Amino acid sequence: MEIRNAQGAIGICRENPHLYEYRGRPTLLLTSAEHYGAVLHGGFDYIAYFDRLREYGLNYTRIYPGAYFEIEGMFIADNTLAPPVPLLTLPWARSDRPGCADGGNRYDLERWNPAYFARLRAFVAAAREREIVVELCFFNCQYEESWPVSPFRLGNNVQGIGPWPLNDFQTTRHPEWFTLQKAYVRKITREVNEFDNVILEIIDEPTLKGTPANLANEWISGLVDAIIEEEAGLPNKHLIGQQLQPPIDFSDDPRVPVLVTQYIHIDGNMQTGGVEALDWEYAHGRPIEVNETAYFPIWYRGDVIAASRVEAWEFLVGGGAGFNQLNGFFTARNPSGDDPLNLKALEQLRVLRAFMEGFDFVKMRLDRGFVVLKEDLPRDIRIRATSEPGRQYAVYLHHSAIDVTCYTVLPADRTVELTLEMPGGRYRADWVEPETGKVLAAQTLDHADGRVKLTSPRYSVDLALRVVRMD
Repeated sequence: MEIRNAQGAIGICRENPHLYEYRGRPTLLLTSAEHYGAVLHGGFDYIAYFDRLREYGLNYTRIYPGAYFEIEGMFIADNTLAPPVPLLTLPWARSDRPGCADGGNRYDLERWNPAYFARLRAFVAAAREREIVVELCFFNCQYEESWPVSPFRLGNNVQGIGPWPLNDFQTTRHPEWFTLQKAYVRKITREVNEFDNVILEIIDEPTLKGTPANLANEWISGLVDAIIEEEAGLPNKHLIGQQLQPPIDFSDDPRVPVLVTQYIHIDGNMQTGGVEALDWEYAHGRPIEVNETAYFPIWYRGDVIAASRVEAWEFLVGGGAGFNQLNGFFTARNPSGDDPLNLKALEQLRVLRAFMEGFDFVKMRLDRGFVVLKEDLPRDIRIRATSEPGRQYAVYLHHSAIDVTCYTVLPADRTVELTLEMPGGRYRADWVEPETGKVLAAQTLDHADGRVKLTSPRYSVDLALRVVRMD
């Protein structure tokens, strides 16, 4: 069955199905984004936030539109996904009946909140003006801390539903819930249909809190059908994505073309990291994205700038389609993320974009054979490459250890010798410093068919190599 591509919106690239295409151009999605609360936090200045992203050439953001939000104290201070109750703006209207656990009136889950939808549409429109793509994730698994104030829990809504456990939320066990969940998905799908800068995602972490995978899978499939049915009578058709959380895996489902991962590598957790997906899922011929990393800078150790840089570079140079660094600097108090450390991190992402767009990258695919992985390479080295064989090659290497959800870099004064396998020809080889984009060394290769050895300049943590045919 043919994969369902978008119509009238960001879609799968026709020339390279591992990439996105936006407004007729192959597109890499790259960002460092706030914690998904930009719409439901009524006090967040998303214009200042978008202008900062655009300043650094970043073109991607992600939101949760209301079915999941957090409470103060979860994860980070000044969390945009945990607004003060007076600033919390959700899709459902408050009733005139008191009793919601957050201190406000109960929600009416059958009546919409016009103020919310006005803000949602204004948000997506402002992003569109700046060519920023909005990934809209309808749900997250419910957490113990935030579940008590959920509109879907008993006592918080006038419908009198929701006496069930939180790990039933993403199942079809309770038709009362599922009917309202589908109505929410359909309503938001309809409200954003006119916009070309939207990707629709179903749920983060569907089984993380113990929901049986077979039940979550059935629930997700039902919501995918709800989107498709809703858009059948609307002008545009949007891409649908779902996180890979084994055994939740829609990578063979033609309705769900976007393969969503989180973090780079998950050690002992029931999620698929981005690097793992490049190894395991690339053959499906679909865009693979990392849409969440460890919290920058809070969850990183050592050189946090370098640690955040290496994960972005490894994933995109390795064939990924989109990368979102979860950024704790963007808050309601500081929506532009104005901090020297943050601006340095954003600048490094701009360098990464320039490196990738310096190639005719739409013609490049993951390449496992260009760099010959010999036994004498350092044990801590990590190498990724993409290429158009015989024409252009991108290589990225770094020295890091996995720290649960992210890397900790291992700086040292070092050089490396790489053995490359490529057809004969005349090539230019540039060694590029990922931190700055500076070319550290360059040489011309008059190469006979087969293998050639290149010795790098001195570096500390990471290095990129660009090899382009000259004849």
